[in-house]
Amino acid sequence: MNQDTIVALIVAGGSGIRAGGDIPKQYRRIGGRAVIARAFDALAAHPAIRAVHIVVGAGQEMLLDEALGERRPATVTPGGATRRASVLAGLEAIAVVPPTHVLIHDAARPFLPAGVIDRLIAALADAPGAVPTLPVVDTLVRVDAQALGDSVAREGLARVQTPQAFRFDAILAAHRDWAQAVEPTDDAQVARHAGLAVAAVPGDAMLDKLTHEADLVAAEARLAAAMTSRTAMGFDVHAFADGDHVMLCGLRIAHSHALAGHSDADVGLHAITDALLGTIADGDIGSHFPPSDPRWRGADSATFLAHAASLVAAQGGIVDHVDLTIICEAPKVGPHREAMRARVADILGVAAARVSIKATTTERLGFTGRGEGMAAQAIVTIRAPEA
Repeated sequence: MNQDTIVALIVAGGSGIRAGGDIPKQYRRIGGRAVIARAFDALAAHPAIRAVHIVVGAGQEMLLDEALGERRPATVTPGGATRRASVLAGLEAIAVVPPTHVLIHDAARPFLPAGVIDRLIAALADAPGAVPTLPVVDTLVRVDAQALGDSVAREGLARVQTPQAFRFDAILAAHRDWAQAVEPTDDAQVARHAGLAVAAVPGDAMLDKLTHEADLVAAEARLAAAMTSRTAMGFDVHAFADGDHVMLCGLRIAHSHALAGHSDADVGLHAITDALLGTIADGDIGSHFPPSDPRWRGADSATFLAHAASLVAAQGGIVDHVDLTIICEAPKVGPHREAMRARVADILGVAAARVSIKATTTERLGFTGRGEGMAAQAIVTIRAPEA
């Protein structure tokens, strides 16, 4: 299918209420990454998929932005009152520049093996549609008033998963023409109703849908078992200059001098940023925000820390603990310690209990002892999947 263009459509318009929690399940985090971000990353990483589009529920745009961070879908389309209406809205948005094929995927299936995508794409060479399936292995029975009834034969039955792959023009027409009173449970049902042949390819148990709270807990436990602890250190120094305040851990603190630097010279946030980047072996603050770039002149250092945190999250990392030591004679850190902890925790998206901030002097020795500047040292520990 080298001459074809393939895109993916993630359907994320549901309320996710069966999973509980304060936000829909597709925006809950497992292993440090939102459920929808995991689905997005799996599709975006596949070399055959040109772009990933998303259908989002009403009022969920901000949740989507927070979940994806710097990732950018090709389109973000408001969903409808039903899953089918949401899918149709997404297909219509894609139709502005129509591809040859589309993979339609539920956001609540975050663990998508590349092999399943490969099998679906291969099947589209011979059929207008293809879906991943798993055999039914449990005994099936009818239940009447909580009492077991007759058994149902398992032969010829299968569990259907997503993503489901289709020739784009065919599935768009099928959705446009759907006029049944009963809503379809998936896109394969819409395709079959329109007379399209749908091939079955082997699915994967990893693709099981996250529906209830127990599913999210089990997914978190499965990821935790495959994660390792990483620790890295960051160190930063800035000299004093003329001014009436310093920026320290995201706070403006009155002082007889300012700190000199290309950005706002927040020595605390710079040290934590370098430590975070160290946990994923991704350079240092200067390689991401070079001082030669005028864009970062006077920049809020919270931007740097948030960027480093997003890179950690993109690799599935979870920030476990931050320990920062500020080295100076003045200003005094103690009166601002709790506000600093709260600000750093807010930038990182972690509980303040995971942030420790301490201060010390050098007993009047060295440049900090002479009041010529400030230094900070940070140690950060994260958990992340094995590389």
